[in-house]
Amino acid sequence: MAIKRRRSFNSTSFLAKVGEGRSIRKYRKGQVVFSQGNAGGAVFYVQKGKVKVTVVSEQGKEAVVAILGTDEFFGEGCLAGQTLRISTVTTMMDSVIMRLEKSAIVRVIHEEPVFSEMFIAHLLGRAIRVEADLVDQLFNSSEKRLARLLLLLANFGKESKPEPIIAKISQETLAEMIGTTRSRVSFFMNKFRKLGFIVYNGGIEGGIEVHSSLLNLVLHDQPQIVETNN
Repeated sequence: MAIKRRRSFNSTSFLAKVGEGRSIRKYRKGQVVFSQGNAGGAVFYVQKGKVKVTVVSEQGKEAVVAILGTDEFFGEGCLAGQTLRISTVTTMMDSVIMRLEKSAIVRVIHEEPVFSEMFIAHLLGRAIRVEADLVDQLFNSSEKRLARLLLLLANFGKESKPEPIIAKISQETLAEMIGTTRSRVSFFMNKFRKLGFIVYNGGIEGGIEVHSSLLNLVLHDQPQIVETNN
């Protein structure tokens, strides 16, 4: 009797098409995907574009905690029992975003090892990024934090090809992300431009071209990791 072979699963195809528990929506720049305090019952995947993740304290102070781009997930807290959103996600440019209902993504995680491996890699990558951000805030100057942020926004260090042009982003947003003032960001951006690390015309809101030479500033005098036998 012939044995029926199990079809191979394609994560790229799964995340590109509408299906059971999966829908796709186009967002204009500045649209809110979900707000802090909303019920959380789905995970989102950026097919195209960039989004900004912000949180607001009880005192009303807002902070930008992440900027996510193509092929990145957000809203996965619902998978760990997070019933309410702890952040607000807003598009920074025209974007195409897939919504995966919690039941749909839980099912594919359980049934498809290929997708599970990819999704776990995403979660681990996010955890490593958060840890690196904490080290950055604790040990590095605001100048180095800005340089690292620009490199991350341009995808330097990722497997995908770097994107030398960063989408429109305000100095206020950059300042919020690295914990400094707009005036300091302006000072450092002008310094980076004079040194040839970055290029922008007509203000950074028009787009920033990041050169790999900016890595030299980030790599110099980084905190040393001491190996132990533990």
